[in-house]
Amino acid sequence: MTIKERKQPGDHTVDKDSDLKSLVLFNDPVNTFDFVVKTLIEVCGHDVYQAETCTWIAHFKGKCVVKKGTLSSLQPCCDEMTFRKLTVEIQ
Repeated sequence: MTIKERKQPGDHTVDKDSDLKSLVLFNDPVNTFDFVVKTLIEVCGHDVYQAETCTWIAHFKGKCVVKKGTLSSLQPCCDEMTFRKLTVEIQ
């Protein structure tokens, strides 16, 4: 049995998950595997295993969510990865 909470008029609670965004890395035919792995380690703070996994996912599926967070926390990563000529987007 689930319990549903009744909301009162004017009750504006913010869903914390709605503020979360995703930094998505797209596959491209230009950048090398090693360059993408190195960038994910340096910019996103991934360990080697996580960076390689994300790179393989982007390679085979066309895209991969490499980081989640607020817009303000993802923007510097997005800017740096774009500066390094990777194709990324915040969704």
